[in-house]
Amino acid sequence: MKKDEELSKDLYHVAREKGTEAPFTGKYWDSHEKGMYRCAICGMELFSSDTKFDSGTGWPSFTEPANLEHVELREDFSGGMHRTEVLCKNCGAHLGHVFEDGPRAKGGKRYCINSICLELEKKN
Repeated sequence: MKKDEELSKDLYHVAREKGTEAPFTGKYWDSHEKGMYRCAICGMELFSSDTKFDSGTGWPSFTEPANLEHVELREDFSGGMHRTEVLCKNCGAHLGHVFEDGPRAKGGKRYCINSICLELEKKN
């Protein structure tokens, strides 16, 4: 696990200060590579590329976590909105939010995640 002082300024801002990277700028928003997306801070398995879809929002979007036990969901009332925040259950990193506008055939969830909080372990 990386220590907070080892994190880049941008990763610290998103993961620890609950920031958001600009849409269409992150390294994975348009990635189609296969593999497991892990937490950029602690390495916890978070999302499989098998559940990734193009939401048109500019952030990586997934229909579900790889393992629900690896994420924590919290109500978020920041910015005058009511949303559900997604955090890494192991290290507490803010990852993004989950919305109810995902593909209906796959449960209707859209886990909207900041690329900077992810590291892709590619499948061979």
